[in-house]
Amino acid sequence: MGLHTPMYDMHLALGAKMVDFHGWDMPLHYGSQVEEHHQVRNDCGVFDASHMSTTDVSGADAQRLLLRLLSNNVSLLQEPGAGHYSAMLNNNGGVIDDLIVFRMEDGFRLINNAFTRSAVQPWLQQHAAGLDVTIDPRNDLAHLAIQGPNTIERLGSVLNSSRIQITGSLAVYHGHCDGDWFFSRTGYTGEDGIEILLPADQAVDFFNELIGAGITPIGLGARDTLRLEAGFTLLGNDMNDRVSPYSANMHHVVAMEPAERNFIGRKALEEQLAKGVNEKLVGLVLEERGVLRHGQPVRIDGVGEGTITSGSFSPTLGKAIALARVPANTAERGEVEIRGRWFPVRIVRPRFVRHGKILI
Repeated sequence: MGLHTPMYDMHLALGAKMVDFHGWDMPLHYGSQVEEHHQVRNDCGVFDASHMSTTDVSGADAQRLLLRLLSNNVSLLQEPGAGHYSAMLNNNGGVIDDLIVFRMEDGFRLINNAFTRSAVQPWLQQHAAGLDVTIDPRNDLAHLAIQGPNTIERLGSVLNSSRIQITGSLAVYHGHCDGDWFFSRTGYTGEDGIEILLPADQAVDFFNELIGAGITPIGLGARDTLRLEAGFTLLGNDMNDRVSPYSANMHHVVAMEPAERNFIGRKALEEQLAKGVNEKLVGLVLEERGVLRHGQPVRIDGVGEGTITSGSFSPTLGKAIALARVPANTAERGEVEIRGRWFPVRIVRPRFVRHGKILI
């Protein structure tokens, strides 16, 4: 039996198909993955993201620690609630974890992937040695993500007036504390959304209120197709501790200025830039019938070879799509090997759908 979020019994009561997700028993879907996907694209749905890891870093040296450990520059987050996407790199420039970091009143809050806890917590503790820093894993919090174009409107029937005002006024990648609840305008679907961190012992009742307000529960299956359509990368598939941000279209999470900030992995990234980044992440569209999956070979005539890092059927496009790591000078057409046969694919920017609009 795996780890359980506070909503585990509710998932079972709602008829979820449960699967193992990096040691957690999580809902794959509640009946139809495709319907759940369309529900988020067209209206609103709620994800239980309580398997994610939340860590508060405080103390006089909290910023000093994170300037060393994170690829993005936390000193740019000057006001409480300001946040950005970042990465934690190893000495070779590989991605240990990708995360969102917020400045809080007394430090910073990191929201990391579920399966990196065993690597991230020791890494934080190791580099905090000798510093005035407190590292607090927030295992007392649950995490719910409400996503879709009608999120703010739907939440209006559940939240009190002050919290309605908070959610309606939040800018993208900003958060706000209201007591022991934390609201942020973030998400992993390519749609508008609010993520809420709240005390675990209040989570079931609130999850019930959301369902009662007509906000549909959404499983991991739709979460994956939504993020793939949006072109969002997945740790372990599209990047890992052997792949640098520059090879995973994550240039925006690396802040090379100021030049004197010597973050872990910087030297390796500088060497990669000096040599020239020779691969990139692209989008693939299969125009014929078939399924694109992680690990399938890609070839581009006259250019070279690559590999699919993430692939699935796109409910919005009605076609198979993928992210693939290929040579940087790739062409507009390629081929993918599916069960011993080669199928033509169109090579596009790795962003298929955002805010309900088809972009390819």
